[in-house]
Amino acid sequence: MKHKISILLTATAACSLMAGCPVLAEGTEQNTQVSYPVTVTDQLGREVTIEEKPETLVSGYYISTSLLIALDQEDNLVGVEAKADKRAIYQLAAPELTKLPSVGTAKEFDLEGCAALEPDLVILPAKLKDTIPTLEELGMTVLAVKPENQELLEEMITLLGTATDTMDRAESLLSFYDTQEAVLEEALKDVEKPVVYLGGNSALLSTAGPAMYQNSQIVNAGGVNAAEELTDDYWAEISYEQLLAWNPEYMILAADAEYTAEDVLADENLADCAAVQNQQVYQMPGSVEAWDSPVPGSILGSLWMASVLHPQEYPAEQWQQAVTEFYETFYKFTPEMAS
Repeated sequence: MKHKISILLTATAACSLMAGCPVLAEGTEQNTQVSYPVTVTDQLGREVTIEEKPETLVSGYYISTSLLIALDQEDNLVGVEAKADKRAIYQLAAPELTKLPSVGTAKEFDLEGCAALEPDLVILPAKLKDTIPTLEELGMTVLAVKPENQELLEEMITLLGTATDTMDRAESLLSFYDTQEAVLEEALKDVEKPVVYLGGNSALLSTAGPAMYQNSQIVNAGGVNAAEELTDDYWAEISYEQLLAWNPEYMILAADAEYTAEDVLADENLADCAAVQNQQVYQMPGSVEAWDSPVPGSILGSLWMASVLHPQEYPAEQWQQAVTEFYETFYKFTPEMAS
């Protein structure tokens, strides 16, 4: 499957940085241990050499912080992004993170605070690229990440797995994706694909086109994105007229939406929309984390959506089992939603 091919290629690429490591034949077990120094390419295209295995980490981005927990690196974190105490997954999986020093936000990053922590490795969102030269001048090793779609999410997993010598955990995570996508592909191979509209966090009339991560969730769940004609690479603002012209059969609201399914159903402007007429408006679960963003657990959003769009082919019990397996395996807790 496509992810297993990707794993083999990235493992081989990492291995080529080791002294005399041969390319392995198909079916040969790959040694996932990293030999330092190791050079990686981050998601800004920068080649970064990590001289020694990092023992202390700073993460300035909630997605990379969540991934570091999944990679079993929470004990090595010495600083995290602001508002960590507001994230349910930290409370459930690694409550000690909520007490760590904050290094600020993507808008107001705390350079001095980060430097004071003397981390071996700093992981930042790509939007903080302008801070990287200063951090490097202060002697810090920095990786930038930009997991804006499924491919880049998987690339980030391999990048941080290599950087922290946790490729065994990274490959297990990617293997979980492989397995779940294969299950969906088999279960939904003969279904009719309904038109699905995904409403953004801030407003219903904000949506994701095919360039965004959320599009892959709709496709994997056996649906067609109502906004597939859009070319925007970020949330696009549309009109009621446009939404009615698309006439989606289902509306899915972002997990952190500032409005509810009841609000949508009561909106007189949408009275003629098929999704509203048929009461097919749902909000994605978000009690643990927002699966409609490219967090490590975002595959679970596809599974949940498949259970909504195609409950006969992929029943709710099946995605609940997958949720339990995922969080028990990678985050060491059992979510209440799947108990």
